[in-house]
Amino acid sequence: MTRLFLTTALVAGLALPAFAVQPAEGEKLAENQSYTFWLLDAIKTTDPQKNTDVEGSDVLRQLFEGLMNEDGHGAPVPGVATGFDLSGDKLTYTFHLRPEAKWSNGDPVTAHDFVYAWRRLADPATAAEYAWYMELMNVENATAIVKGEKKPDELGVKAVDDHTLEVRLTTPTPYFPKMVTHPSTFPVNQKVVEAGGDNWTQPGKLVGNGAFVLKSHDLGVQISMDKNPEYWDAANVVMEHIKGLTVNDNNVALTRYQAGELDRVQIPAGQYPRLKEQFPDQATSIPFSCTYGYLMNVGEKGPEALKDARVRKALSYAMQRDVVVNQILQGGQKPAYNWTHWAIEGFQMPQIDYASWSQAERLEKAKALLAEAGYGPDKPLKLTLQYNTDESHKRIAVAAQQFYKPLGIELTLNNVEWKVHTDRMQSGDFQMARYAWCADFNEASTFLDFFRSTGMNYGGYSNPEFDKVMDQSKTSEDPNQQYTAAEQILAEDMPLVPIYHYAKVDMIRDDIKGLPTMNVMNNWYARNIYRIQK
Repeated sequence: MTRLFLTTALVAGLALPAFAVQPAEGEKLAENQSYTFWLLDAIKTTDPQKNTDVEGSDVLRQLFEGLMNEDGHGAPVPGVATGFDLSGDKLTYTFHLRPEAKWSNGDPVTAHDFVYAWRRLADPATAAEYAWYMELMNVENATAIVKGEKKPDELGVKAVDDHTLEVRLTTPTPYFPKMVTHPSTFPVNQKVVEAGGDNWTQPGKLVGNGAFVLKSHDLGVQISMDKNPEYWDAANVVMEHIKGLTVNDNNVALTRYQAGELDRVQIPAGQYPRLKEQFPDQATSIPFSCTYGYLMNVGEKGPEALKDARVRKALSYAMQRDVVVNQILQGGQKPAYNWTHWAIEGFQMPQIDYASWSQAERLEKAKALLAEAGYGPDKPLKLTLQYNTDESHKRIAVAAQQFYKPLGIELTLNNVEWKVHTDRMQSGDFQMARYAWCADFNEASTFLDFFRSTGMNYGGYSNPEFDKVMDQSKTSEDPNQQYTAAEQILAEDMPLVPIYHYAKVDMIRDDIKGLPTMNVMNNWYARNIYRIQK
Protein backbone atom coordinates (compact mmCIF):
# COMPACT_ATOMS: atom_id res chain seq x y z
CA MET A 1 0.00 0.00 0.00
CA THR A 2 1.17 3.53 -0.79
CA ARG A 3 0.31 6.24 1.73
CA LEU A 4 -0.67 9.50 0.06
CA PHE A 5 -1.63 12.94 1.22
CA LEU A 6 -2.98 15.85 -0.76
CA THR A 7 -1.30 19.13 -1.59
CA THR A 8 -0.86 20.71 -5.01
CA ALA A 9 0.34 17.29 -6.12
CA LEU A 10 0.03 13.75 -4.82
CA VAL A 11 3.18 12.89 -2.91
CA ALA A 12 4.21 10.19 -0.44
CA GLY A 13 4.30 11.29 3.18
CA LEU A 14 2.09 12.19 6.12
CA ALA A 15 -1.34 13.80 6.04
CA LEU A 16 -1.32 17.58 6.13
CA PRO A 17 -3.66 19.84 8.09
CA ALA A 18 -6.18 21.92 6.16
CA PHE A 19 -5.17 25.38 5.00
CA ALA A 20 -6.50 28.12 7.24
CA VAL A 21 -7.45 31.55 5.95
CA GLN A 22 -4.46 33.85 6.32
CA PRO A 23 -4.92 37.55 5.54
CA ALA A 24 -1.92 38.96 3.70
CA GLU A 25 0.56 41.26 5.37
CA GLY A 26 -0.98 44.66 5.90
CA GLU A 27 -4.55 43.43 5.55
CA LYS A 28 -6.96 44.03 8.43
CA LEU A 29 -10.20 42.10 8.69
CA ALA A 30 -13.40 44.10 8.36
CA GLU A 31 -15.95 43.96 11.15
CA ASN A 32 -18.60 42.90 8.61
CA GLN A 33 -17.80 39.36 7.49
CA SER A 34 -20.61 38.70 5.01
CA TYR A 35 -20.56 37.77 1.32
CA THR A 36 -23.41 38.04 -1.19
CA PHE A 37 -23.13 36.39 -4.60
CA TRP A 38 -25.30 36.34 -7.71
CA LEU A 39 -27.40 33.40 -8.92
CA LEU A 40 -28.94 33.54 -12.39
CA ASP A 41 -31.48 30.81 -11.65
CA ALA A 42 -33.20 29.23 -8.68
CA ILE A 43 -31.36 26.51 -6.76
CA LYS A 44 -33.58 23.53 -7.53
CA THR A 45 -32.29 21.33 -4.71
CA THR A 46 -29.77 21.29 -1.87
CA ASP A 47 -29.63 17.48 -1.90
CA PRO A 48 -26.07 16.46 -2.90
CA GLN A 49 -27.23 13.32 -4.69
CA LYS A 50 -30.00 15.08 -6.64
CA ASN A 51 -28.34 18.32 -7.72
CA THR A 52 -27.21 18.72 -11.35
CA ASP A 53 -26.53 22.46 -11.60
CA VAL A 54 -23.25 24.37 -11.32
CA GLU A 55 -24.86 27.00 -9.10
CA GLY A 56 -26.37 24.28 -6.93
CA SER A 57 -22.88 22.82 -6.55
CA ASP A 58 -21.58 26.22 -5.42
CA VAL A 59 -24.11 26.15 -2.59
CA LEU A 60 -23.52 22.49 -1.71
CA ARG A 61 -19.78 23.12 -1.23
CA GLN A 62 -20.71 25.46 1.62
CA LEU A 63 -23.32 23.21 3.29
CA PHE A 64 -21.47 19.90 2.94
CA GLU A 65 -17.90 18.65 2.72
CA GLY A 66 -16.63 15.62 0.82
CA LEU A 67 -13.56 13.47 1.24
CA MET A 68 -11.50 16.21 -0.40
CA ASN A 69 -11.68 19.86 -1.31
CA GLU A 70 -9.73 21.86 -3.90
CA ASP A 71 -6.96 24.38 -3.32
CA GLY A 72 -6.60 27.65 -5.20
CA HIS A 73 -5.07 25.84 -8.19
CA GLY A 74 -7.72 23.11 -8.31
CA ALA A 75 -5.60 20.33 -6.79
CA PRO A 76 -7.21 18.01 -4.19
CA VAL A 77 -6.52 18.84 -0.54
CA PRO A 78 -7.85 17.30 2.69
CA GLY A 79 -11.55 17.58 3.42
CA VAL A 80 -13.19 15.06 5.71
CA ALA A 81 -10.35 12.73 4.71
CA THR A 82 -6.83 13.59 5.82
CA GLY A 83 -5.31 11.26 3.23
CA PHE A 84 -5.55 7.78 1.75
CA ASP A 85 -3.70 4.54 1.07
CA LEU A 86 -3.59 3.20 -2.50
CA SER A 87 -3.12 -0.53 -3.07
CA GLY A 88 -0.32 -1.86 -5.27
CA ASP A 89 -2.75 -2.77 -8.07
CA LYS A 90 -4.21 0.78 -7.81
CA LEU A 91 -7.73 -0.59 -7.42
CA THR A 92 -8.37 0.03 -3.71
CA TYR A 93 -8.40 3.43 -2.02
CA THR A 94 -8.52 3.50 1.77
CA PHE A 95 -9.46 6.95 3.05
CA HIS A 96 -8.69 8.04 6.60
CA LEU A 97 -11.39 10.33 8.01
CA ARG A 98 -10.71 12.96 10.63
CA PRO A 99 -12.40 11.97 13.94
CA GLU A 100 -13.20 15.62 14.77
CA ALA A 101 -15.57 15.99 11.76
CA LYS A 102 -19.18 16.60 12.87
CA TRP A 103 -22.60 17.15 11.39
CA SER A 104 -24.28 20.45 12.16
CA ASN A 105 -26.49 18.65 14.72
CA GLY A 106 -23.38 17.45 16.59
CA ASP A 107 -23.38 13.86 15.28
CA PRO A 108 -19.95 12.54 14.24
CA VAL A 109 -19.31 12.26 10.48
CA THR A 110 -18.35 8.65 9.80
CA ALA A 111 -17.40 6.39 6.92
CA HIS A 112 -20.94 4.95 7.13
CA ASP A 113 -22.30 8.34 6.01
CA PHE A 114 -20.25 8.14 2.81
CA VAL A 115 -21.30 4.54 2.19
CA TYR A 116 -24.95 5.54 2.57
CA ALA A 117 -24.60 8.57 0.27
CA TRP A 118 -22.74 6.69 -2.48
CA ARG A 119 -25.22 3.81 -2.45
CA ARG A 120 -28.02 6.36 -2.53
CA LEU A 121 -26.47 8.04 -5.60
CA ALA A 122 -26.27 4.74 -7.51
CA ASP A 123 -29.65 3.41 -6.36
CA PRO A 124 -32.26 3.66 -9.17
CA ALA A 125 -34.88 4.39 -6.50
CA THR A 126 -33.21 7.78 -5.87
CA ALA A 127 -33.62 8.69 -9.55
CA ALA A 128 -30.40 10.71 -9.36
CA GLU A 129 -29.42 12.16 -12.73
CA TYR A 130 -25.79 11.93 -11.58
CA ALA A 131 -25.96 8.19 -10.88
CA TRP A 132 -23.78 7.81 -13.97
CA TYR A 133 -21.02 9.68 -12.12
CA MET A 134 -20.56 6.68 -9.85
CA GLU A 135 -20.01 4.63 -13.02
CA LEU A 136 -17.45 7.14 -14.30
CA MET A 137 -15.60 6.80 -11.01
CA ASN A 138 -15.26 3.09 -11.88
CA VAL A 139 -16.54 2.03 -8.47
CA GLU A 140 -17.05 -1.73 -8.35
CA ASN A 141 -20.59 -2.86 -9.36
CA ALA A 142 -21.76 0.73 -10.01
CA THR A 143 -22.99 0.03 -13.54
CA ALA A 144 -24.95 -3.06 -12.54
CA ILE A 145 -26.55 -1.19 -9.63
CA VAL A 146 -27.49 1.82 -11.77
CA LYS A 147 -29.12 -0.60 -14.25
CA GLY A 148 -31.02 -2.32 -11.45
CA GLU A 149 -29.15 -5.60 -11.93
CA LYS A 150 -27.53 -5.58 -8.47
CA LYS A 151 -28.49 -4.17 -5.09
CA PRO A 152 -27.02 -0.88 -3.79
CA ASP A 153 -25.35 -2.67 -0.88
CA GLU A 154 -23.13 -4.48 -3.44
CA LEU A 155 -21.42 -1.20 -4.39
CA GLY A 156 -17.64 -1.37 -3.96
CA VAL A 157 -17.51 0.88 -0.91
CA LYS A 158 -17.47 -0.07 2.77
CA ALA A 159 -16.81 1.36 6.21
CA VAL A 160 -13.87 -0.56 7.67
CA ASP A 161 -14.60 1.35 10.87
CA ASP A 162 -16.08 4.74 11.72
CA HIS A 163 -13.07 6.62 10.37
CA THR A 164 -11.85 4.35 7.54
CA LEU A 165 -13.55 4.20 4.16
CA GLU A 166 -12.54 1.60 1.57
CA VAL A 167 -13.37 2.08 -2.13
CA ARG A 168 -12.81 -0.68 -4.69
CA LEU A 169 -12.47 0.23 -8.37
CA THR A 170 -12.79 -1.93 -11.48
CA THR A 171 -9.87 -0.26 -13.23
CA PRO A 172 -7.03 2.05 -12.14
CA THR A 173 -8.24 5.64 -12.31
CA PRO A 174 -5.37 8.11 -11.76
CA TYR A 175 -7.69 11.12 -11.46
CA PHE A 176 -9.98 9.43 -8.91
CA PRO A 177 -8.90 11.76 -6.04
CA LYS A 178 -10.08 14.73 -8.13
CA MET A 179 -13.47 13.08 -8.66
CA VAL A 180 -14.33 12.93 -4.96
CA THR A 181 -14.37 16.72 -4.74
CA HIS A 182 -17.68 16.61 -6.65
CA PRO A 183 -20.84 17.38 -4.60
CA SER A 184 -22.66 14.22 -5.74
CA THR A 185 -20.12 12.26 -3.63
CA PHE A 186 -20.70 14.31 -0.48
CA PRO A 187 -21.99 12.45 2.59
CA VAL A 188 -25.51 12.83 3.93
CA ASN A 189 -26.85 11.96 7.37
CA GLN A 190 -28.97 8.83 6.93
CA LYS A 191 -31.05 9.43 10.05
CA VAL A 192 -31.94 12.96 8.91
CA VAL A 193 -32.67 12.01 5.28
CA GLU A 194 -34.94 9.11 6.19
CA ALA A 195 -36.78 11.05 8.91
CA GLY A 196 -37.33 14.12 6.72
CA GLY A 197 -38.31 12.43 3.47
CA ASP A 198 -38.54 14.83 0.54
CA ASN A 199 -38.44 17.78 2.96
CA TRP A 200 -35.13 16.98 4.64
CA THR A 201 -33.37 19.80 2.75
CA GLN A 202 -35.64 22.53 4.07
CA PRO A 203 -34.25 25.25 6.38
CA GLY A 204 -34.42 24.05 9.95
CA LYS A 205 -34.30 20.41 8.83
CA LEU A 206 -31.18 20.22 6.66
CA VAL A 207 -28.18 18.84 8.52
CA GLY A 208 -24.86 19.29 6.76
CA ASN A 209 -21.19 18.84 7.57
CA GLY A 210 -19.88 21.92 5.75
CA ALA A 211 -18.55 25.19 7.08
CA PHE A 212 -22.02 26.79 6.83
CA VAL A 213 -25.59 25.88 7.72
CA LEU A 214 -28.77 26.70 5.82
CA LYS A 215 -30.59 29.63 7.40
CA SER A 216 -33.30 30.35 4.81
CA HIS A 217 -34.22 29.50 1.23
CA ASP A 218 -36.84 31.45 -0.68
CA LEU A 219 -36.85 29.55 -3.99
CA GLY A 220 -35.95 31.80 -6.89
CA VAL A 221 -35.30 34.78 -4.60
CA GLN A 222 -32.47 34.09 -2.15
CA ILE A 223 -30.65 31.45 -0.16
CA SER A 224 -28.76 32.38 3.01
CA MET A 225 -26.26 30.48 5.16
CA ASP A 226 -24.56 31.12 8.50
CA LYS A 227 -21.24 29.89 9.84
CA ASN A 228 -21.53 26.38 11.26
CA PRO A 229 -20.11 26.28 14.83
CA GLU A 230 -19.93 22.46 14.64
CA TYR A 231 -17.63 22.47 11.59
CA TRP A 232 -14.35 20.78 12.50
CA ASP A 233 -12.27 23.79 11.38
CA ALA A 234 -14.72 26.53 12.44
CA ALA A 235 -11.96 28.35 14.36
CA ASN A 236 -10.29 29.16 11.04
CA VAL A 237 -13.45 30.22 9.17
CA VAL A 238 -13.61 34.03 9.08
CA MET A 239 -16.80 34.59 7.06
CA GLU A 240 -19.94 34.67 9.20
CA HIS A 241 -22.78 34.96 6.67
CA ILE A 242 -23.16 34.18 2.96
CA LYS A 243 -26.12 34.77 0.72
CA GLY A 244 -27.04 33.99 -2.89
CA LEU A 245 -29.49 36.35 -4.62
CA THR A 246 -31.38 35.09 -7.67
CA VAL A 247 -31.65 37.75 -10.39
CA ASN A 248 -32.69 36.41 -13.81
CA ASP A 249 -31.56 39.53 -15.69
CA ASN A 250 -27.76 39.90 -15.76
CA ASN A 251 -27.99 43.64 -16.43
CA VAL A 252 -30.28 44.11 -13.43
CA ALA A 253 -27.82 42.04 -11.38
CA LEU A 254 -24.98 44.37 -12.39
CA THR A 255 -27.08 47.35 -11.34
CA ARG A 256 -27.64 45.72 -7.95
CA TYR A 257 -23.89 45.11 -7.67
CA GLN A 258 -23.24 48.77 -8.36
CA ALA A 259 -25.82 49.63 -5.69
CA GLY A 260 -23.85 47.58 -3.17
CA GLU A 261 -26.31 44.67 -2.91
CA LEU A 262 -23.95 42.05 -4.39
CA ASP A 263 -20.26 41.33 -3.85
CA ARG A 264 -19.81 39.31 -7.02
CA VAL A 265 -21.71 39.29 -10.31
CA GLN A 266 -21.12 38.08 -13.84
CA ILE A 267 -20.35 40.87 -16.28
CA PRO A 268 -23.00 41.06 -19.02
CA ALA A 269 -21.93 40.27 -22.57
CA GLY A 270 -19.94 43.04 -24.21
CA GLN A 271 -19.36 45.15 -21.09
CA TYR A 272 -16.03 43.77 -19.85
CA PRO A 273 -13.76 46.21 -21.78
CA ARG A 274 -15.59 49.25 -20.39
CA LEU A 275 -15.79 47.94 -16.84
CA LYS A 276 -12.15 46.82 -16.82
CA GLU A 277 -11.11 50.34 -17.77
CA GLN A 278 -13.36 51.95 -15.15
CA PHE A 279 -12.84 49.42 -12.33
CA PRO A 280 -9.51 47.63 -12.96
CA ASP A 281 -9.44 46.21 -9.40
CA GLN A 282 -12.94 44.72 -9.68
CA ALA A 283 -13.39 43.50 -13.27
CA THR A 284 -11.81 40.06 -13.73
CA SER A 285 -11.55 37.47 -16.53
CA ILE A 286 -9.95 34.06 -16.02
CA PRO A 287 -10.32 30.70 -17.87
CA PHE A 288 -13.35 28.69 -16.73
CA SER A 289 -13.75 25.01 -17.56
CA CYS A 290 -17.10 25.16 -19.37
CA THR A 291 -17.95 24.91 -23.07
CA TYR A 292 -21.01 26.60 -24.59
CA GLY A 293 -22.87 25.20 -27.56
CA TYR A 294 -26.13 24.23 -29.20
CA LEU A 295 -27.04 20.63 -28.46
CA MET A 296 -28.89 18.87 -31.28
CA ASN A 297 -31.53 16.25 -30.59
CA VAL A 298 -30.58 13.19 -32.66
CA GLY A 299 -32.70 10.84 -30.54
CA GLU A 300 -36.15 9.40 -31.13
CA LYS A 301 -37.95 12.67 -30.37
CA GLY A 302 -35.61 14.78 -32.46
CA PRO A 303 -36.50 16.15 -35.92
CA GLU A 304 -35.65 14.01 -38.94
CA ALA A 305 -33.40 16.71 -40.40
CA LEU A 306 -30.99 16.51 -37.45
CA LYS A 307 -30.49 12.79 -37.93
CA ASP A 308 -28.43 13.72 -41.01
CA ALA A 309 -24.79 14.45 -40.12
CA ARG A 310 -24.49 16.72 -43.16
CA VAL A 311 -27.15 19.02 -41.69
CA ARG A 312 -25.50 19.01 -38.28
CA LYS A 313 -22.12 19.86 -39.80
CA ALA A 314 -23.66 22.67 -41.84
CA LEU A 315 -25.16 24.18 -38.68
CA SER A 316 -21.76 24.05 -36.98
CA TYR A 317 -19.78 25.39 -39.93
CA ALA A 318 -22.15 28.34 -40.34
CA MET A 319 -21.79 29.43 -36.71
CA GLN A 320 -19.64 32.57 -36.70
CA ARG A 321 -17.76 32.04 -33.47
CA ASP A 322 -15.44 35.02 -33.88
CA VAL A 323 -18.45 37.34 -33.99
CA VAL A 324 -19.87 35.76 -30.83
CA VAL A 325 -16.58 36.01 -28.93
CA ASN A 326 -15.23 39.33 -30.20
CA GLN A 327 -18.38 41.36 -30.79
CA ILE A 328 -21.02 39.96 -28.42
CA LEU A 329 -19.16 38.59 -25.39
CA GLN A 330 -15.87 40.52 -25.35
CA GLY A 331 -14.72 38.96 -22.08
CA GLY A 332 -11.74 36.74 -22.87
CA GLN A 333 -13.70 33.74 -24.15
CA LYS A 334 -12.23 31.63 -26.98
CA PRO A 335 -13.97 30.24 -30.08
CA ALA A 336 -14.74 26.53 -29.69
CA TYR A 337 -14.46 23.99 -32.50
CA ASN A 338 -14.28 21.05 -30.13
CA TRP A 339 -15.95 20.00 -26.89
CA THR A 340 -13.21 19.84 -24.21
CA HIS A 341 -12.15 23.18 -22.74
CA TRP A 342 -8.65 24.19 -23.85
CA ALA A 343 -7.41 24.90 -20.29
CA ILE A 344 -8.21 21.49 -18.78
CA GLU A 345 -5.09 20.11 -17.08
CA GLY A 346 -3.03 17.87 -19.37
CA PHE A 347 -5.39 18.16 -22.35
CA GLN A 348 -3.73 18.37 -25.76
CA MET A 349 -5.94 20.26 -28.20
CA PRO A 350 -6.48 18.09 -31.31
CA GLN A 351 -6.30 19.41 -34.87
CA ILE A 352 -9.95 19.79 -35.92
CA ASP A 353 -10.03 20.40 -39.68
CA TYR A 354 -12.77 23.04 -39.93
CA ALA A 355 -11.11 25.07 -37.14
CA SER A 356 -8.35 26.05 -39.57
CA TRP A 357 -10.71 27.09 -42.39
CA SER A 358 -11.68 30.70 -42.98
CA GLN A 359 -15.30 31.58 -42.16
CA ALA A 360 -15.95 31.99 -45.89
CA GLU A 361 -14.73 28.44 -46.48
CA ARG A 362 -16.94 27.14 -43.69
CA LEU A 363 -19.98 28.90 -45.16
CA GLU A 364 -19.38 27.47 -48.63
CA LYS A 365 -19.02 23.98 -47.21
CA ALA A 366 -22.19 24.46 -45.16
CA LYS A 367 -24.18 25.45 -48.26
CA ALA A 368 -22.89 22.43 -50.15
CA LEU A 369 -23.75 20.04 -47.33
CA LEU A 370 -27.28 21.44 -47.00
CA ALA A 371 -27.81 21.07 -50.75
CA GLU A 372 -26.60 17.46 -50.59
CA ALA A 373 -29.10 16.85 -47.79
CA GLY A 374 -31.90 18.27 -49.92
CA TYR A 375 -32.33 21.72 -48.38
CA GLY A 376 -32.23 25.03 -50.19
CA PRO A 377 -34.32 28.04 -51.27
CA ASP A 378 -37.21 25.79 -52.37
CA LYS A 379 -37.03 23.63 -49.25
CA PRO A 380 -35.83 25.68 -46.27
CA LEU A 381 -34.58 23.93 -43.17
CA LYS A 382 -36.89 24.87 -40.28
CA LEU A 383 -35.67 24.33 -36.72
CA THR A 384 -36.46 25.63 -33.23
CA LEU A 385 -33.73 26.68 -30.80
CA GLN A 386 -34.62 26.63 -27.11
CA TYR A 387 -32.64 28.72 -24.62
CA ASN A 388 -33.06 29.73 -21.00
CA THR A 389 -33.59 33.30 -19.86
CA ASP A 390 -30.41 35.38 -20.00
CA GLU A 391 -29.47 38.41 -22.09
CA SER A 392 -26.28 36.87 -23.48
CA HIS A 393 -28.09 33.65 -24.47
CA LYS A 394 -30.67 35.80 -26.26
CA ARG A 395 -28.05 37.88 -28.09
CA ILE A 396 -26.19 34.80 -29.29
CA ALA A 397 -29.44 33.14 -30.38
CA VAL A 398 -30.51 36.24 -32.36
CA ALA A 399 -27.08 36.31 -33.99
CA ALA A 400 -27.39 32.61 -34.88
CA GLN A 401 -30.66 33.39 -36.66
CA GLN A 402 -28.79 35.88 -38.81
CA PHE A 403 -25.84 33.55 -39.41
CA TYR A 404 -28.16 30.83 -40.66
CA LYS A 405 -30.59 32.94 -42.69
CA PRO A 406 -28.39 33.26 -45.85
CA LEU A 407 -28.22 29.45 -45.98
CA GLY A 408 -32.00 29.10 -46.11
CA ILE A 409 -32.23 27.99 -42.48
CA GLU A 410 -35.24 29.35 -40.63
CA LEU A 411 -34.43 29.28 -36.92
CA THR A 412 -37.30 29.91 -34.51
CA LEU A 413 -36.24 31.04 -31.03
CA ASN A 414 -37.96 29.73 -27.93
CA ASN A 415 -37.03 31.39 -24.61
CA VAL A 416 -38.08 29.48 -21.48
CA GLU A 417 -37.21 29.58 -17.79
CA TRP A 418 -34.35 27.41 -16.49
CA LYS A 419 -36.48 24.68 -14.91
CA VAL A 420 -38.59 24.28 -18.04
CA HIS A 421 -35.42 24.30 -20.15
CA THR A 422 -33.73 21.54 -18.17
CA ASP A 423 -36.91 19.46 -17.83
CA ARG A 424 -37.41 19.51 -21.59
CA MET A 425 -33.81 18.57 -22.30
CA GLN A 426 -33.96 15.70 -19.82
CA SER A 427 -37.13 14.36 -21.46
CA GLY A 428 -35.81 14.90 -25.00
CA ASP A 429 -38.50 17.46 -25.87
CA PHE A 430 -36.43 19.86 -27.95
CA GLN A 431 -34.85 20.24 -31.39
CA MET A 432 -31.81 22.40 -30.64
CA ALA A 433 -31.02 23.66 -27.15
CA ARG A 434 -28.58 26.15 -25.67
CA TYR A 435 -26.33 24.09 -23.44
CA ALA A 436 -23.10 24.36 -21.52
CA TRP A 437 -21.09 21.65 -19.85
CA CYS A 438 -18.85 22.55 -16.93
CA ALA A 439 -16.18 20.10 -15.82
CA ASP A 440 -16.96 17.93 -12.81
CA PHE A 441 -13.23 17.50 -12.24
CA ASN A 442 -10.06 18.81 -13.88
CA GLU A 443 -9.49 16.13 -16.54
CA ALA A 444 -10.63 15.84 -20.16
CA SER A 445 -12.79 12.75 -19.69
CA THR A 446 -15.31 14.82 -17.73
CA PHE A 447 -16.27 16.46 -21.04
CA LEU A 448 -15.98 13.49 -23.36
CA ASP A 449 -17.83 11.00 -21.17
CA PHE A 450 -20.89 13.25 -21.56
CA PHE A 451 -21.37 11.90 -25.11
CA ARG A 452 -21.15 8.24 -24.21
CA SER A 453 -24.31 6.28 -25.05
CA THR A 454 -24.80 6.02 -21.28
CA GLY A 455 -23.74 9.61 -20.50
CA MET A 456 -25.90 12.63 -19.65
CA ASN A 457 -26.18 13.09 -23.40
CA TYR A 458 -29.59 14.81 -23.57
CA GLY A 459 -29.47 14.82 -27.39
CA GLY A 460 -29.54 11.01 -27.57
CA TYR A 461 -26.22 10.71 -29.42
CA SER A 462 -24.78 7.19 -29.62
CA ASN A 463 -21.72 5.90 -31.46
CA PRO A 464 -20.23 2.51 -30.44
CA GLU A 465 -16.81 3.58 -31.76
CA PHE A 466 -16.86 6.66 -29.54
CA ASP A 467 -17.83 4.51 -26.54
CA LYS A 468 -15.02 2.07 -27.36
CA VAL A 469 -12.41 4.82 -27.56
CA MET A 470 -13.51 6.26 -24.23
CA ASP A 471 -13.41 2.80 -22.66
CA GLN A 472 -9.84 2.43 -23.89
CA SER A 473 -8.88 5.79 -22.38
CA LYS A 474 -9.59 4.47 -18.88
CA THR A 475 -6.59 2.10 -18.97
CA SER A 476 -4.37 3.97 -21.43
CA GLU A 477 -0.92 5.15 -20.38
CA ASP A 478 -1.51 8.25 -22.50
CA PRO A 479 -5.28 8.87 -22.65
CA ASN A 480 -4.75 11.97 -24.80
CA GLN A 481 -4.47 9.59 -27.77
CA GLN A 482 -8.01 8.41 -27.10
CA TYR A 483 -9.24 11.92 -26.27
CA THR A 484 -7.94 13.14 -29.65
CA ALA A 485 -9.71 10.26 -31.40
CA ALA A 486 -12.92 10.97 -29.47
CA GLU A 487 -12.86 14.67 -30.41
CA GLN A 488 -12.32 13.69 -34.07
CA ILE A 489 -15.36 11.41 -33.93
CA LEU A 490 -17.45 14.23 -32.47
CA ALA A 491 -16.22 16.58 -35.21
CA GLU A 492 -17.32 14.02 -37.81
CA ASP A 493 -20.69 13.21 -36.19
CA MET A 494 -21.27 16.76 -34.85
CA PRO A 495 -23.93 16.06 -32.18
CA LEU A 496 -23.67 19.69 -31.09
CA VAL A 497 -22.53 23.07 -32.38
CA PRO A 498 -19.60 24.05 -30.12
CA ILE A 499 -19.52 27.84 -29.88
CA TYR A 500 -17.08 29.08 -27.24
CA HIS A 501 -14.92 28.05 -24.31
CA TYR A 502 -15.80 30.00 -21.19
CA ALA A 503 -13.91 32.60 -19.26
CA LYS A 504 -15.16 33.60 -15.80
CA VAL A 505 -15.92 37.27 -16.31
CA ASP A 506 -16.98 38.91 -13.06
CA MET A 507 -17.13 42.04 -11.02
CA ILE A 508 -15.78 41.24 -7.54
CA ARG A 509 -15.55 43.75 -4.68
CA ASP A 510 -11.91 44.59 -4.04
CA ASP A 511 -12.37 44.09 -0.29
CA ILE A 512 -13.35 40.43 -0.80
CA LYS A 513 -10.32 38.15 -0.59
CA GLY A 514 -9.78 34.39 -0.87
CA LEU A 515 -11.67 33.63 -4.06
CA PRO A 516 -9.64 31.39 -6.42
CA THR A 517 -8.10 32.97 -9.52
CA MET A 518 -5.83 30.10 -10.65
CA ASN A 519 -8.35 27.23 -10.59
CA VAL A 520 -9.85 26.57 -14.03
CA MET A 521 -12.74 24.79 -12.25
CA ASN A 522 -13.53 28.05 -10.42
CA ASN A 523 -14.88 26.09 -7.47
CA TRP A 524 -14.93 28.29 -4.39
CA TYR A 525 -15.32 27.74 -0.68
CA ALA A 526 -16.68 30.48 1.55
CA ARG A 527 -14.59 29.11 4.41
CA ASN A 528 -11.56 30.53 2.53
CA ILE A 529 -13.12 33.96 1.91
CA TYR A 530 -12.75 37.05 4.09
CA ARG A 531 -13.48 40.76 3.86
CA ILE A 532 -10.82 43.35 4.64
CA GLN A 533 -11.02 46.92 5.85
CA LYS A 534 -10.76 49.48 3.08
